[in-house]
Amino acid sequence: MCGIVGLFLKDGALAPKLGGLLAGMLATLSDRGPDSAGFAVYGEAQPNHCKLTLRATGDGDFARLRRKLADAVAAHQVHDTHMLITVPRDREAAVVATIAETPEVDIVGTGERMAIFKEVGRPDEVAARFGLERMAGTHAIGHTRMATESAVTIDGAHPFTTGPDQCLVHNGSLSNHNAVRRELMHHGLSFRTENDSEVAAGFLTWQMRQGASLEQAMDASLGALDGFYTFVVGTASGFAVLRDPIACKPAVMAETDRWVAFGTEYRALADLPGIDAAKVWEPEPARVYSWERR
Repeated sequence: MCGIVGLFLKDGALAPKLGGLLAGMLATLSDRGPDSAGFAVYGEAQPNHCKLTLRATGDGDFARLRRKLADAVAAHQVHDTHMLITVPRDREAAVVATIAETPEVDIVGTGERMAIFKEVGRPDEVAARFGLERMAGTHAIGHTRMATESAVTIDGAHPFTTGPDQCLVHNGSLSNHNAVRRELMHHGLSFRTENDSEVAAGFLTWQMRQGASLEQAMDASLGALDGFYTFVVGTASGFAVLRDPIACKPAVMAETDRWVAFGTEYRALADLPGIDAAKVWEPEPARVYSWERR
């Protein structure tokens, strides 16, 4: 039942509006997933630096953590229960070690360009809490969750990330995720949750570590992952969409000379600029669609 969205900007002039556009798409699909929501926004990279998105749990105190990290953090932004920090690449390992000693703070995602946020609550309220409307970037993906197979928790919210600058949102259900998880753990991957969507993200990460392109990794998932699903995947350079061979979950895409967008339903795209002149279609089953920055 969940709702998923993605937006890739071809026109750089729209970059300041990315967050606002995505917030509208998520709000429209609130009724498909009122339990929790999340999104990943890809902004500009800072040379020789990386970004870490942190989440405070329980009595987490970002101010105390910043004091512990001292000058290892080049910049920081607090967004409600999350904080985005920018760290020199040669200080990353030390920063991660310090955070590991702070049990009330978790690392949600890492990368050069990706910032990832997720929380329990209605998608429109979650987006407002994090200030999504004010976020700029080149592309973003998001998810509205209706928990049908697990508890309503932040850990169960999407997107799931298992590699730098890579994340996945999923609508559907996998039947063999436990077996795939065990196999991936044998190959050295670790998982934070029992969620099947995290396994899908991990499978793509593992495939790409073996040298596969994103498109090849998603093609490989068709033979490895059983179930019904639509995946939208974000990477540093773009985003991609894949439906399973049966394609029983709803999906629609639209494209203009300024953007490409995905939504579980057309109404999520209806307010995008220029939608009246867009090419609109239903993505085919078992076909990878992808767009990248040039």
